[in-house]
Amino acid sequence: MRVLGVDPGLNTTGYGVLDFARGQVRLVEAGVVRGRTKGSLTARVQEIYDGVAEVMTTLKPEALALEKLYSHYDRPTTAILMGHARGVIVLAAAQAGVEVHDYAATQVKKTLTGNGRAPKGQMQLAVQRELRLAKLPEPPDVADALAIALCHAWTQRVGC
Repeated sequence: MRVLGVDPGLNTTGYGVLDFARGQVRLVEAGVVRGRTKGSLTARVQEIYDGVAEVMTTLKPEALALEKLYSHYDRPTTAILMGHARGVIVLAAAQAGVEVHDYAATQVKKTLTGNGRAPKGQMQLAVQRELRLAKLPEPPDVADALAIALCHAWTQRVGC
């Protein structure tokens, strides 16, 4: 099974595509989709949509694992803006016929490290270890996306 993990963001959306088969995991591709246009929400969500849609068209994942929206009471506007990014990502998946699965950040962290409040550096190390990467996945958005894909596979017992 091929899983696309996405860490949504208006400026930087991390993604990682993993293949799972017979208990083995293989990194296919990982990177970022950048919202380059400053100031224009419309242009930024279009860039995110186009980038994620291109990844789906090119790499043909069977599932999309996406971080759930989280709202901190001090920053409700951030959650609203992130909802725009998640919306176009989910739309791209729907148009590609790809199933969408949501995971809370704390669930992803706990699944990979045993600690639901693990810092970014610990997550990067966990992803590096699990995927046997020569170096830490950078930027952290990519590590988060790969962690979300791993969480989906382990939670759903994909390719086991």
